[in-house]
Amino acid sequence: MNAQQTKRLQACVQEISEILYQNTPPEDLTTLEGIEKAVRGHMLTEISPRVGLFFVKTITGTAQGKTRTLKSCIGELKLKAQQLQRLGINARSRVSPLFETCCLRVCANASYAHAQEDLKLLLGMEAAHSSLHRCVARQDLNLPEPNEIIQSMSLDGGKVRLRSPQIGEPSYWRDYKAACRNEHWVGAYFQDNLSLSDWVNAQPLDYPLVCLGDGHAGIWKLFGDIATSDQRLEILDWYHLKENLFKVGGSLKRILKAETFLWYGLVDAVLDLFKDSQLKEAQNFCAYLMGHTSRIVNYAYFQSMTLMPIPIGSGSVESAVKRIEQRLQLTGAQWNPGNVNQMLTLRCHYLSGSLNSS
Repeated sequence: MNAQQTKRLQACVQEISEILYQNTPPEDLTTLEGIEKAVRGHMLTEISPRVGLFFVKTITGTAQGKTRTLKSCIGELKLKAQQLQRLGINARSRVSPLFETCCLRVCANASYAHAQEDLKLLLGMEAAHSSLHRCVARQDLNLPEPNEIIQSMSLDGGKVRLRSPQIGEPSYWRDYKAACRNEHWVGAYFQDNLSLSDWVNAQPLDYPLVCLGDGHAGIWKLFGDIATSDQRLEILDWYHLKENLFKVGGSLKRILKAETFLWYGLVDAVLDLFKDSQLKEAQNFCAYLMGHTSRIVNYAYFQSMTLMPIPIGSGSVESAVKRIEQRLQLTGAQWNPGNVNQMLTLRCHYLSGSLNSS
């Protein structure tokens, strides 16, 4: 923008401001918040839709066809059918792409009722909670796909409360599985382990692929469907291992000695320490170790690798599950089973950063 254009723009803005001020109730202008709301309201109803329409008409070079009204971040836009076609917008759409992205982001974070309130406050635009529900439901969502080689993978499970199909019957809880790739990209499926493993296997997997998990048998069964047995480097989460060790109780000196042995992957030495113990906890821990012997590695060595340290904990997926449940387990939330996967996918897109508008 050159100096002449800047000067002209300033003059136009001054004139527009005077007109808007004259058409604003004085009681709305007693605080800065009131001024902000008044100015934004004028911009969304009187100014930005007209500016947007000028841009659209200029870019598309047409004003032909049936008029459609779209909600957008710059107010309601009354666009022609041919304009929508040339901009690649579905003729049946009632919201602009950016406004739809904003709707999806707030719905990924809060209940539909609260998302409606958030949109009104943040954008000054309204969308009914039922419209937001339909907006999410009509999305053709697939789990986010990173453009990078998958070097590590961790799995964990979460729970969601479902609405009973019979009126008056209590709600019930069911499990879903979540995966975290490269400690960042998150994916989850509700009662569909095959789709989760297919999603992982469709990506470029490193050799070896580090597979991290706790002691739950279901997690390792699911890992069995990912990559090949030769490709997987299965590692038992160090922090879960240590937590189970300290549950044994008894002599602290023996516990600390066992911790040192485990840190270096010396399972036989730990079994030797507890072989004469009569404690039920110690016997259970030994059985736990024998069930995961191949997954208990030299943690000290992996952590000492400076160029490419190998992770030894599955905290990333545990954190992801907790963040997923911040949306799925809102107070009083009960889900229709058919809606769970859609919200899981939407939440995973949000957590992976793929709902950010480019």
